[in-house]
Amino acid sequence: QVQLVESGGGLVQAGGSLRLSCAASGRTFSSSALGWFRQAPGKEREFVSGITWRGGDAYADSVKGRFTISRDNAKNTVYLQMNSLKPEDTAVYYCAARFRVLTTTPRDYDVWGQGTQVTVSS
Repeated sequence: QVQLVESGGGLVQAGGSLRLSCAASGRTFSSSALGWFRQAPGKEREFVSGITWRGGDAYADSVKGRFTISRDNAKNTVYLQMNSLKPEDTAVYYCAARFRVLTTTPRDYDVWGQGTQVTVSS
């Protein structure tokens, strides 16, 4: 079973950048699909980006061209580089894992990190 710990959140001005990290423990990391989700106050949790166990990636339309996901299987870590941040990107960001197949639906994921707050000021 994979366990996940996110880091890298913080307060940044609009137009700035942050890099989130999700460190995983467990022997099944390399065969897991990893997703980044976010949840703003009063809103449902939504898909942001994901990466398959083979390295294929996907992005929500709202972040395409601004966010980049990557994974380092040797370090058991997945990253989310966030550039050109906007106030509407403000949310708690969660890393999640499931076996192999990448989906955009939160309920498909069975392992979640504790979340990291990202706040973008205007």
